[in-house]
Amino acid sequence: MIRKILLGFALVAVVAFGAYLKLHHAKQVLETAYAGNHEVKIWSTTAQVRELLLTVNYGDRLDVLQRFEDQVKVRTTTGVTGWVSQKDLLSEDLWDKAKDMTKEASAMPVEARGHTRVLSNLHLEPGRDSPRLRQLPKQTPIELLERRVADVPPPKGAAAAASASDEDSSTEPATTKKEDWWLVLAKVQDEPPVAGWLLGQFVDLEVPQPLPDYASSADMRVVAWFELDRVKDDAGNPRPQYLVVGTRGPEGQPCDFTMLRVYTWGNQRQRYETAFVDSRACGKLPVEISPDEGKPGELTFRYDDIGAGAPVPRTYRMHQTMVRLVKEPGGSEPNAKKGR
Repeated sequence: MIRKILLGFALVAVVAFGAYLKLHHAKQVLETAYAGNHEVKIWSTTAQVRELLLTVNYGDRLDVLQRFEDQVKVRTTTGVTGWVSQKDLLSEDLWDKAKDMTKEASAMPVEARGHTRVLSNLHLEPGRDSPRLRQLPKQTPIELLERRVADVPPPKGAAAAASASDEDSSTEPATTKKEDWWLVLAKVQDEPPVAGWLLGQFVDLEVPQPLPDYASSADMRVVAWFELDRVKDDAGNPRPQYLVVGTRGPEGQPCDFTMLRVYTWGNQRQRYETAFVDSRACGKLPVEISPDEGKPGELTFRYDDIGAGAPVPRTYRMHQTMVRLVKEPGGSEPNAKKGR
């Protein structure tokens, strides 16, 4: 009898100890992470045959319990435990940086608007090797805030070997290609805005009509545009008047823009007309516009010119449809021309 009692106590102890270990292991949290995509799927196992347990949304908090190769075991705030891909998670540090960036970006002036051309990655810094914050679906609305230039990473594998061979046989020095990156504020449906750096070639600008046609005839690639003011046409409808800045040639240039155009509404011909042209700029965004209070049709706009290295303010004055350069960098006499 005593032996049976001792065996019973031993069995209870083993079960209790096992339950303790299981509970203790379940409570161990390696770190905190956050869902880093619009939808992150939590699976029952890492095996190919598995069950979908739950889908969490971008920014949802997750406890990291275990890692296995590129898979991570997580626990949701509701207690669901399962496996996700490492690339679908943001570390707590990266999440905090992303939140700070979004807060700062939300207070910045908007230089242009557009949408993502394809499924696109949002990065912490300009550059393809920078940490990824999340993916943006195609056609995601974005506000463009700041432009920077980054090196195009060299090709890898066979492509790199072929490129190196071509360089060895050339007498010209090798040059690093550059590409445009934009700090954007993205607005994914049913989610708060999120900021990050987006590769310029993944952006489609939503330039209002008829500005694309005017820019094309001027051989100008639009970089940004601004509504200066509004005037009424003969029918009493408000017509925006625009400042458009752009450049020629490929991306990766040191200047954000090298030319600007002002387009005003002409009631006589019932169409937009080129009121001002300046093609001698090496501008740095942002462009600041300051309307004169109580004086419709009068305003100033300015930007920093970086053609000489150090930024120098360049200011223009608009009176109705007349625009003139107030002061050039270095204090030289204005010499921009009025458009026809």
